[in-house]
Amino acid sequence: MGKDYYKVLGIARGASEEEIKKAYRKMALKYHPDKNKSPGAEEKFKEIAEAYDVLGDAQKKEVYDRYGEEGLKGGMSGGPPSGGGSRGGSHSYTFHGDPHETFRMFFGNENPFESFFSFGGPQSHGGGMGRSPFFQFQSSGHDDMDVDDPFGHHMFGGQSSRPKRQDPAVVRELLVSLEDILSGTTKKLKITRKVLNADGRSSRTEDKILTIDIKPGWKAGTKITFPKEGDQTPHSVPADVVFIIKDKPHPLFTRDGNDVRHKVRISLRDALCGATVQVPTLSGRRISLPLNDVVKPTTQKRVQGEGLPVPKNPLKRGDLIVEFNVVFPDKIPQATKEILKDCIPPS
Repeated sequence: MGKDYYKVLGIARGASEEEIKKAYRKMALKYHPDKNKSPGAEEKFKEIAEAYDVLGDAQKKEVYDRYGEEGLKGGMSGGPPSGGGSRGGSHSYTFHGDPHETFRMFFGNENPFESFFSFGGPQSHGGGMGRSPFFQFQSSGHDDMDVDDPFGHHMFGGQSSRPKRQDPAVVRELLVSLEDILSGTTKKLKITRKVLNADGRSSRTEDKILTIDIKPGWKAGTKITFPKEGDQTPHSVPADVVFIIKDKPHPLFTRDGNDVRHKVRISLRDALCGATVQVPTLSGRRISLPLNDVVKPTTQKRVQGEGLPVPKNPLKRGDLIVEFNVVFPDKIPQATKEILKDCIPPS
């Protein structure tokens, strides 16, 4: 009896073209001499190549299915068994004898892994397989990849799957107080994400702490990106997690670039006659600000160096801009009005 090529590949007669390719891929990787050092692996590798060389070719397969190995190779007196007519001579087949050539032709390259992983370094292309693809595969850190289907279900006959797409970024606002922007601080944020288990399919929920170093003077809108810290899934690249700095509302100050603004409430009398007001600062100190000129509702006073640090030069700071809310009385006695008419010149 001749060789049973179906048995060599571990498939049943009537297997589809796709099933034949999948079986060869599995068996060839399993028994490749660069990977399998057990006795007889090299001979098995050659048998697998010959089996695929026949079953992977529709014409050869048709002859083999009808006449077996002996009929395929013209071993029965130069033709098929009785009833086969005179076609036997045209079906003579001899395996070319180089299983590595079959391997290379199937995967489309001497090294089928270099399409998926980049390792650098010199590659030997002279004779046989060159540098072992299994060495590169194992050293890549993908030991949990399925050896039966290392390229995924999209890899057939040297056609590679498309690269995984990355999920859209997960964006969150991070409220930061002006005091923290003034001095800088460190924020520790806990995120909950899905992490793949060792089987590469199921997942578990895991908490992770992300650390953000807030630099003095950072502006609202500053983005901090943690690459690929999103949920892990079998079919996509994890999303980036992005935090965007936003000013936390402050009871005393508003931000204006590197400057901060503070509004002081003063009476009409102080606005006209002058006064000294106490102005708070971000650092907690209070500054005495004399008002010697008439203060109008549009008047602003600058206190230099009491604002926020300049990001590119933290030793330099913006200003504290003091605005005024002049409070007018609801009523004025008639006698006071007469005095004011005499004191205040008409505009």
